[in-house]
Formats: sequence, structure tokens, C-alpha cells
Amino acid sequence: MPVTGNVINRMELFKGDITKLHVDAIVNAANNTLLGGGGVDGAIHRAAGPGLLQECRELNGCATGEAKYTRAYNLPAEYVIHTVGPVWHGGIKNETHLLTLCYTNSLEIAHQLKLNSITFPAISTGAYRFPVYKAAAIAVNSTARFLSAHAFPQRVIFACFDDETITLYQDIMMLFGNT
Repeated sequence: MPVTGNVINRMELFKGDITKLHVDAIVNAANNTLLGGGGVDGAIHRAAGPGLLQECRELNGCATGEAKYTRAYNLPAEYVIHTVGPVWHGGIKNETHLLTLCYTNSLEIAHQLKLNSITFPAISTGAYRFPVYKAAAIAVNSTARFLSAHAFPQRVIFACFDDETITLYQDIMMLFGNT
């Protein structure tokens, strides 16, 4: 399905702490255990409180590229959608496809729950070393394709930690806006 220009209007950028956003769902860049870790994963678990960890234990982990959801507990959201991004191995282990699945499967959960708003971190770009420029292009492209075919979520926010990441997303989104 071709990407239409109006889907870009459903995507936004935010620079700052993803755990502070008031949205229907926050996407967690989790590890396979879903039991917390460093980076965004650790920040989400700390902000949500012990209920999140308890519920995650019941999910029995998550495969790379898949997504599962829980309640958000003390976060300013209704749900946390947990997805496990790929570790970067130079592109030789299907990392691009797996990262695309992270976005598509998370968006599919948001669609099924009829959520209006969802926010994503830059999945796999921290400890998993996925190149930020490649990850941003995958994030915007897979989200635009999904939004072209679905009414929900109505709004997707990419939460960026630093100026470099937000600039990359802006540049990629501008390219989509011009197509």
C-alpha cells in the first residue's frame, strides 16, 4: 500500500523523558525477559513501579520483533507495549526486518485496542547498537505504512533523547511529507 502524505500529520516528535508523556500507550524497548534492564527499559520499570514487573513476569518473556502489552501502573498512560528490538550485528542477522516488526507489531496492538496515541523510543539504538539513522528511517517508514492502512492509533509520537536523534527523525519525516 502506498504511503500517503497525510499520515505524516499523525506523527510527532518529542524530546525528553518518555515516562512523562500523557499518552494511551508507551512503547518499551525491552529485553527478551521483559523484567527490566537499563536505558529506556529501566526508566519505564522504575517509573511504573513494582506492579509492572509483577505483570511482566506472567508474560513469560518476548521474542525479538514481537510485542506484548501490560497496564502502565504509575506511568501517565493506560498501557505499556513491550517490544524487543534486535541487537545490531552489522545487518547480517535480519536486524532490519526484526526492527520493522517491532514497530508494526506494537502498532497492531495499539490498533486492536483502538488507542488514540502511542509513543515510541528509538528502539535498539542504545545498548543494542543499531545505527540511529537506519533505525529512524525504519521507524518512520514502518509507522507511515501502518498508518496508511489503519485509523488507530490516530497519533504516534517518537520520543527522542537528544538533539541528534530528533534532527534525524525531522529530516526523515520531511522526506515523507514531500512524497
